[in-house]
Amino acid sequence: MNATAPAGTALTVATAPGCTPRLLRLPATVETYSAYATAGGYAPLDNVETLLADVESSGLLGRGGAAFPLAVKLRTVRAAHIRGHDTVVLANGEEGEPASVKDRWLLRHRPHLVVDGVRLAARLVGAQRAFVYVSDLDAARAVDTALSEVGFDTLGGLQISIVTVEPGYVAGEETAAVRAVNGGPAKPTDKPPRPFQHGVAGHPTLVSNVETLANLPYLQRNGAAAFRSAGTAGSPGTFLMTVTGGGRPPALYEVPHGMAFTDLLDLHGISPDSVQGALMGGYFAGLLNRDVLGTTLDHETFRELGCGLGCGAVAILTDDCPVAVAASVLAYFDRENAGQCGSCFNGTAAMAAAAGALRDGAATAEDVARLERWSVVLRGRGACATLDGAANVAGSLLKHFPAIVEQHLAGACDPCGAGRFSAQRPYEVEAVTQT
Repeated sequence: MNATAPAGTALTVATAPGCTPRLLRLPATVETYSAYATAGGYAPLDNVETLLADVESSGLLGRGGAAFPLAVKLRTVRAAHIRGHDTVVLANGEEGEPASVKDRWLLRHRPHLVVDGVRLAARLVGAQRAFVYVSDLDAARAVDTALSEVGFDTLGGLQISIVTVEPGYVAGEETAAVRAVNGGPAKPTDKPPRPFQHGVAGHPTLVSNVETLANLPYLQRNGAAAFRSAGTAGSPGTFLMTVTGGGRPPALYEVPHGMAFTDLLDLHGISPDSVQGALMGGYFAGLLNRDVLGTTLDHETFRELGCGLGCGAVAILTDDCPVAVAASVLAYFDRENAGQCGSCFNGTAAMAAAAGALRDGAATAEDVARLERWSVVLRGRGACATLDGAANVAGSLLKHFPAIVEQHLAGACDPCGAGRFSAQRPYEVEAVTQT
């Protein structure tokens, strides 16, 4: 049973009931310069400090996966500018998670919103150079067209270049993005230094996800209080969710933080009774069992469960066996690791082999014990978080689905008997541009 959506499957694009869209544009067609500017886009920025204070007060968290406060990044790079350093903005649209589609959708359908966000970020940190970093060629073309429509004066003299790379799970990691823009391979480097210290061409660099930057025009027009009118105190605002699985076509939703998970299921047309769990944060945050039904969609709630929202991608598990899903994801990590760090290269391979044996009914209790130990001792190793993602998947499988693990040890998994889940890129979403 292959859970990847068939090629050409329509992507549903919608907002949660009662949620006024800030990022999506409905109907989901490509936004022109004229439409964007008429709606208030590319407004002059009269006071940098006012917008910077609004970003800080808004509590805007990064939407790329780590949920790091954007204001901290902005102030850090701005401080380098004030000290006399040249600074750079790098808008990261290399969507490494196959189960996520939000960044590609924004870049393809709302390129002017992204460019405007880059413009504002550059003003905030004093940058004269910026890069939009992507692997999706349709996204690159859309941004290139948008840039050709924007006048030099509108961008305040900012030079924006597009950098394209081959898609890959590690290619979106911030140091990999900087390395690629600098002309190297799109693979992570050791930290420190981090990009805010030594980034593109050695300059302090703001690296931020394109969805994160796409919130800046809303903040410029409406301010921090309006931004906080949706969401929770710890997770303010709305965000984009890619939802897959459950036998339903994939969907991209804009929802407020704090929305009940069961309301998301209702929006997606899935009965809570059929849900046995979810794969969270794309592949990175790991698996949850039916405890996910009691959650709300905010960082603080998922953090308490030892999980996360990550990049806002969730695959809902109904008929798919969690052991087989975990085995497919771990095999993906094994194929996609950068091959630079021995702990990751060997660790992902070992965990993938153990999970594959468990899926196939060939594992022993000792194999499961080793998988559990690896999920603990391998965390935090390597130049990037790929190994952490693999450890999250392995550890969460064993923690949240012990009965199904035992069934596999006994060779008696009913879902796998009916058709074993198998996918090279589990729950992959194809982005389709609507003109």
